[in-house]
Amino acid sequence: MGAFDPWDPAFLADPYPAYAELRAKGRVQYFEPTNQWLVPHHADVSALLRDRRLGRTYQHRFTHEDFGRTAPPAEHEPFHTLNDHGMLDLEPPDHTRIRRLVSKAFTPRTVEQLKPYVSQLAGELVDRLVEAGGGDLLADVAEPLPVAVIAEMLGIPEADRAPLRPWSADICGMYELNPSEDTAAKAVRASVEFSEYLRELIAARRKEPGDDLISGLIAAHDEGDRLTEQEMISTAVLLLNAGHEATVNSTVNGWYALFRNPDQLEALRADHSLVPSAVEELMRYDTPLQLFERWVLDEIEIDGTVIPRGAEIAMLFGSANHDPEVFTDPGDLDLTRKENPHISFSAGIHYCIGAPLARIELAASMTALLERAPTLSLAAEPERKPNFVIRGLEGLSVEVGRSPTRSADRRAIPSEGRE
Repeated sequence: MGAFDPWDPAFLADPYPAYAELRAKGRVQYFEPTNQWLVPHHADVSALLRDRRLGRTYQHRFTHEDFGRTAPPAEHEPFHTLNDHGMLDLEPPDHTRIRRLVSKAFTPRTVEQLKPYVSQLAGELVDRLVEAGGGDLLADVAEPLPVAVIAEMLGIPEADRAPLRPWSADICGMYELNPSEDTAAKAVRASVEFSEYLRELIAARRKEPGDDLISGLIAAHDEGDRLTEQEMISTAVLLLNAGHEATVNSTVNGWYALFRNPDQLEALRADHSLVPSAVEELMRYDTPLQLFERWVLDEIEIDGTVIPRGAEIAMLFGSANHDPEVFTDPGDLDLTRKENPHISFSAGIHYCIGAPLARIELAASMTALLERAPTLSLAAEPERKPNFVIRGLEGLSVEVGRSPTRSADRRAIPSEGRE
């Protein structure tokens, strides 16, 4: 398969040249190490995300045996119980029922009402970073902002929020390709602990409802919209995980890209009205979710290749977002890009329900950093997380209070994202 190797550090540092090779080879290729069919082109990914012959699960129609699959090990059951009852891994009618209830909390009006809170919190976090003269942009700004917002929406008390990010990280480890037994053990432990916490919180909200999403789901259940306790728990975990993972990684991936493209950073500093288009372009340029898997429920054909029922398709979002058939000079970061149909939020019935909130959070943190830390600069080269599917950094060390260092010059730092 050439340069496509999701476990190779060189590939993880910059997967985009390998994607160009994949696209040149054709519209679909079988990848034996993961027993998946890779789909690298934007048009195909976009169409397949809307194709009802594919599904995030097959268990609404087939048993594991019927589908030619082996059931997960019994010791992994707590993770799969938690994961399989969340709407991301459900298909209609269950997906439709749960999404309808949850969507009430993510209407444009509701999300718009959150703007002042998000902006205030972003400003406070950036002020602390400035007072300290710098720090880790990931730990000091990128993580606490979306975690606090989604925890506030769910009604998780501030004193209880410390384990949320570690639980989420351990659970999301299972979304990587061929996760190890150690990764699975961590995910199972986090699934058990997170579920137990939420079960207690749901019980407390039944006694004393609040103005939060968990109380709202309980009320909907009591009014006749059937939602089991497990579905409530799985929904809350999904909203927390999905509600911050993409935002956290988009923030640090984005600022690292800006430091490596000083001309674009200077243009943004000179014109803050570019923030909305910058958010979209940075999500395209270094995509936080690189791959999205779907099961083939009914045989499909892609460019003459028949893919049978029971196969798994891996749609390469990162590659689709760099497809030159859709994006002019896709390897260039262009914050003024007008046409930007990136698919970082997916599409179809599984389109990210929190996309409007994520955009508000990303814009708020970017604006706060531009206004309150205008001399923000890279203090040290970051390390990439050893993950492929969820693309991010271990941290992003920054400095505030002096002119941007020339160490951020493109000639000194390899430019990821360029074909």
